[in-house]
Amino acid sequence: MALLGTSAAGPALAQFRVEVTGVGLTQLPIAIAPFRGEAEAPQKLAGIVQNDLERSGQFRPVDAAAGAGLDETSRPDLAPWRQKSADSLAVGSVTRLADGRYDVRFRLWDVVRGQSLAADGFVVVAADLRLAAHRVADMIYEKLTGEKGVFSTRIAYVTKAGSRYNLWVADSDGENAQSALASAEPIISPAWATSGRQLAYVSFESRKPVVYVHDVATGGRRLIANFRGSNSAPAWAPDGRTLAVTLTRDGGSQLYTIPATGGEPRRLTQSAGIDTEPIYSADGSTIYFVSDRGGAPQIYRMSATGGQPQRVTFTGSYNISPALSPDNRWLAYISRINGAFKLQVMELASGNAQSVTDTTADESPSFAPNGRLIIYASRQGGSEALMTTTLDGKIKARLPGKGGDIREPDWGPFQR
Repeated sequence: MALLGTSAAGPALAQFRVEVTGVGLTQLPIAIAPFRGEAEAPQKLAGIVQNDLERSGQFRPVDAAAGAGLDETSRPDLAPWRQKSADSLAVGSVTRLADGRYDVRFRLWDVVRGQSLAADGFVVVAADLRLAAHRVADMIYEKLTGEKGVFSTRIAYVTKAGSRYNLWVADSDGENAQSALASAEPIISPAWATSGRQLAYVSFESRKPVVYVHDVATGGRRLIANFRGSNSAPAWAPDGRTLAVTLTRDGGSQLYTIPATGGEPRRLTQSAGIDTEPIYSADGSTIYFVSDRGGAPQIYRMSATGGQPQRVTFTGSYNISPALSPDNRWLAYISRINGAFKLQVMELASGNAQSVTDTTADESPSFAPNGRLIIYASRQGGSEALMTTTLDGKIKARLPGKGGDIREPDWGPFQR
């Protein structure tokens, strides 16, 4: 399988900036041996794969320095790896071809049973070596957990540095960030389409909030909502044909739907309060949103076609920024607790919620497309940070992000 693209290759050691903290209850011990030939390659593939797996919270890395020189072509002696208590061993190679591309190969071994579990290879341009490593990590993750890995997906986020705003698209580990839009006016609320090819966002270029849809590959964009007053908080329906937005065209902030190609909006809510921050359930049947109709911001849900909303959050007097897991089982949101803004995760069936961070300025949670991780922005050590956490809060990772005030991350879908 060839992975060809135009993204810029990052510094060779950039992938080692991911910081992982915490210990999970059940982590699979795995050794990722240095890929043969990676010392001469622009990226250190084994390090990228190991960081991906460790960040997931599902794996515990085993020191694999002794595996230098191993590759996918021959059966390794697995006894030393059993002595290290590794359940699995990944080996591989990277070879520069005559045309300048790279041949990346790997094999995954079951150390306990002595069996080869998976093997594959890619031919990629130098700029896609990181993507190849993420694909290897995805395959290992799926083979050992039975669930799809999310390492080859992308994230979007916004930074403010001085008077400049930037909308960035980056790898799922925060590396290889590319600017999708730069502006002297605020950019807010980036939201991925389920195709992974488009981002909706709000720009203040015309000195008021206006909703655009941006084509990630070409950089082209189209105006979606520029009605009287404020146009904000875009959210994609799963079919990609509709956006839910918050408009003030008829008075207060209310929810509407609008075709993804633009057109006349259809009003969904009729309240005297502020209704905003809509998100769709994975099947498109339900919209969750924030409303102060009860006197303070809480999260509600209703049919995607409108109707009577039902309140979802009852603990705390200030709950905003809902995010829904792809299986509709979990709701992540931000709650103000004793003046601190903390990430909460609620099991929707039971209504039980818990804080999963020890920070006090969390914002904008977004689920990974397999529902196993949440990305959010926070302040850590006195600076802005892009963070991921497992749903139980036991494993967290700080991702590299562009300098400045980091805000509003959104995790993109599986690549199609």
